Amino acid sequence: MVTYSKELPVRHQVDVFVAGGGPAGIAAALAAARQGASVLLIEGTGCFGGMGTVGMVPAFMQFADGVNFLAGGIGREVYDRLWEAKGASPDDRYDDPLRHLSIHAETLKRVYDQMVVESGITYALMTQMVDVIAADGAVEAVVCAGKSGPYAVRAGIYVDATGDGDLAAWAGAPYEKGDDRGKMMAGTLCSLWANVDWTAIRAAMQRGEDELPRAFADGVFSVPDRHLPGMWRVGQTLAGGNLGHTFGVDGTDERSLTEALVYGRQLMTEYELFYRRYMTGYSEIELAATGALLGIRETRRIVGDYQLNLADFQARAVFPDEIGRYSYPVDIHASDPSAEAFDKLMEGLHSFRLGIGESYGIPYRTLTPKGLSNVLVAGRCISADRPLQGSVRVMPGCYITGQAAGVAAALASSMDQDVHEIEVSEVQGRLKELGAYLPNA
Repeated sequence: MVTYSKELPVRHQVDVFVAGGGPAGIAAALAAARQGASVLLIEGTGCFGGMGTVGMVPAFMQFADGVNFLAGGIGREVYDRLWEAKGASPDDRYDDPLRHLSIHAETLKRVYDQMVVESGITYALMTQMVDVIAADGAVEAVVCAGKSGPYAVRAGIYVDATGDGDLAAWAGAPYEKGDDRGKMMAGTLCSLWANVDWTAIRAAMQRGEDELPRAFADGVFSVPDRHLPGMWRVGQTLAGGNLGHTFGVDGTDERSLTEALVYGRQLMTEYELFYRRYMTGYSEIELAATGALLGIRETRRIVGDYQLNLADFQARAVFPDEIGRYSYPVDIHASDPSAEAFDKLMEGLHSFRLGIGESYGIPYRTLTPKGLSNVLVAGRCISADRPLQGSVRVMPGCYITGQAAGVAAALASSMDQDVHEIEVSEVQGRLKELGAYLPNA
C-alpha cells in the first residue's frame, strides 16, 4: 500500500461541472449554459463526441418515432448542423429521422467544436476526472488531471456524463452492472474502410449475415460471432464498420479494456478477409482506421429515485415528471458468441419494438442518484433496468437525458437546492423553451 497526500489548487469554481464530452455531456453543458449557469466541461480524449467521433460508431440510431422528433432541442440542433455541414451519407434522407443517420466523424467533431465554442462555456480536452471528494451525501470537489498536473474543481452541481457512472459511483451512489450473473454486453471496436463500391452493393442487395455460415465453415473467423451489425455508408467510397464483438470486456477496468482493444484491432483482419472474399462491392476495401475508444454498450447503471423498466417500455409509459420520450428498441447485444445468446438477442429485438408514433417517457427521477444531493447522471448510466438501458443508451437518447440534466443542474445551482427537491415543472418549462419534445408536461 502507498499513502499519498498533496494539496491541490482549485482551478475552477463553477455553477455546473460536467464530466464527459460525449452526446450526454455536450447536451448537459450547452443546456446549463443556456440557462445562464457558469459551466466547466471536461473530456478525456482529443475531441468531443465520444462514441460518434473518437469511437467511430458509424451511425446515430433513430431521432424520431416516425411522427415526432423525440430528441428535440440540442439533439435537433446537432442533427440539423450535421446535415448543413454535409456530414451525413449520400444515401441518408433529412426528412426521415426515424432511420439511422450515418456519421462522418470528422464533420461531427467540427459541429461539436462550433457548438461548444459558441456557447461560451469553459472546456478542456485531454483532461481526466481522477477522483471525487464527497462527504455526507454531497460532492465537495472533483480532482482532474491534464498535462499540467492535477487540480481540483468545485461546483454547485456535478453532472456525470461519463457513460460508466464514474463520478456518481466514486461519490458513493449505488449501482447495478450487467445481468444477474454480472455479465455485460460485448463491446465493439468500430472502424473506417475505404474503396467501397456502393453501386455494386446496392445492385447485389446482399446480407452479410447470410454469408457468415459459409465463412465459419471455411475457417475465416477465430470466433464464430453470428451477430454482424455491418457497414454504413459514410462517404462516396467510405464505410463505417460496426464489426465484431469483444466478449467479456469490462469497461470500468482499464486492464480489460486494454486486452479488448488489442484483440479488436487484430479481429479487423478477419473481417477484411470476410468482406473481400464473400461480399459484393468490397473486393478492394482497405482498413483506414479503428476507433481510439472501444465501443462500450454497458457498464454501471446508477440507482436513482426511479428505475425505468421494461414494463414502462411495453406500456408506452407517461410520467408526471417526464423530461423526454424515446422509442429505440430493446437492443441487448450478446455477452458470449453462443447460438443461444444470439437467438435471445434477435428475439428481444423483434419482441420489444415500438410502432410508428409510439414512445415511452423518461422521468426526471432516473437522473437523481440515491444518496447524493448535488449529482445528476445523464446518458447510458441513468437509473434503468437492463432492458431499458439497452434502449435509452444510444446517442439520441443521451441528448434527451443530457439536456434535462443540464437544465436541472443550472436550476438547482441557482437556487442552492437539492437535486431531488427542485420543481420539476420548472425544468419541464425550460426544456420546452429549448425545443424538447414533452407532450405530457
